[in-house]
Amino acid sequence: MNIDSSLKLDAIASLFDTRADFVNAHPYGSGHINDTFCAYYDQAGLRIRYIHQRINHNVFTDPPALMTNIKRVTEHAQALLSEGNHPEAFRRTLSLIPAISGEPYAQDSTGNYWRTYPFIERARTYDQIQSTDQAEAAAKAFGEFQKHAATLPGERLTETIPSFHHTPKRYERLLEAIANDKVNRAGSVKEEILFVEKRVQDCSRVVKLMESGEIPERVTHNDTKLNNVMIDDVSGEGICVIDLDTVMPGSVLYDFGDMVRTATPATAEDEVDTSKIHMQMPMFEALLRGYLDSARAFLNDAEIQHLAFSGKLLSLECGIRFLTDHLEGDHYFKIKRKNHNLDRCRSQFALVKSIESQQSEMETLVSKYIYNSKPANAL
Repeated sequence: MNIDSSLKLDAIASLFDTRADFVNAHPYGSGHINDTFCAYYDQAGLRIRYIHQRINHNVFTDPPALMTNIKRVTEHAQALLSEGNHPEAFRRTLSLIPAISGEPYAQDSTGNYWRTYPFIERARTYDQIQSTDQAEAAAKAFGEFQKHAATLPGERLTETIPSFHHTPKRYERLLEAIANDKVNRAGSVKEEILFVEKRVQDCSRVVKLMESGEIPERVTHNDTKLNNVMIDDVSGEGICVIDLDTVMPGSVLYDFGDMVRTATPATAEDEVDTSKIHMQMPMFEALLRGYLDSARAFLNDAEIQHLAFSGKLLSLECGIRFLTDHLEGDHYFKIKRKNHNLDRCRSQFALVKSIESQQSEMETLVSKYIYNSKPANAL
């Protein structure tokens, strides 16, 4: 969905109950799915900001259900923070500005869906992790998000992208891509296919535990990159989790595992030299410390026992997705060069191998942070 240069943001602004006068707006952020704008308003002489977002209904095919998910989760978190007399309750979670119609979203004259949030001041997001302190702060914020969502009342949330982290189904899709071989590439990726086949049992491990009830289904974020947490400009705290389109039923292991996948390597996701790709233990420890600081009270034993494994699972799953797209002709992930998705796949598989080589140490760290108040090798 490309930003339309003729788009009239003042017309969009009029669809929402901002109780202020629209001044101007400009594109904002580095997101690749939705179109985001920072808008300036005048409220009785006070300049305030809002975020307007156009929801990509090609990716998220049921925007009303998606917005119901977000409304329920954010209002529940807001209520818990307010009940606890948190001094920054309205800064610690996103808050939806209702449309004039009363709905949590509005449709423009062309049928596009929009939402509006107050702009959270004195905080920002970071596309690249700059320190273990940032990793710890982000992980703690995601843990807080899960803790609030764990007590969400009412019916099950809608799956905005069905089976998003269902790794066995991702593997089945890979097998179909291999069998169909639409662009005649299967013969050149035998080593990568064999890599997955050797780990096929890992693909179903968490799903089977969820099916048996040993790991509970919870409300999860499902896209736990660092840049989906706002970091306070002064304190360095992770204060607010954003980008809630993929909030839906899942496992906490998907969230923690994706943190490990995205935060622990020092290399880019498409690094060609796989010898440079390593899971950095200090970064893993920072994630673990921050996450358990807020999440340990509600996690069960099976979830805790699989925290170290979760990074391997999510890296393997992501590599499978890149390999599948490579075999299908690169129609899902945008590419910038020949074999770009294959490079991404190999990068993820290199991370899997690095995690495997350090699995024992990772599990030892989990045990220390769970069972000892002061781990011997805490950072």
